Amino acid sequence: MPIWLLATTNVTWYLLPLAMVVSLVYSASRFERTEKILRRGFRLFLQILGLMFAVLALLWLFSLNL
Repeated sequence: MPIWLLATTNVTWYLLPLAMVVSLVYSASRFERTEKILRRGFRLFLQILGLMFAVLALLWLFSLNL
């Protein structure tokens, strides 16, 4: 991988696969059926993304008048 590609890649994009992996591993540790793991993992993935978006929006609102 070229070094210039690392400099231009935004680290924020790593949050999507990280949230997906965390939700699937957590769901796999709690459930045994594949369908339930995927369904709950996807739901947890959406909850994690929603929470991250809410925190981002709150921080953006707080920083408007800075």
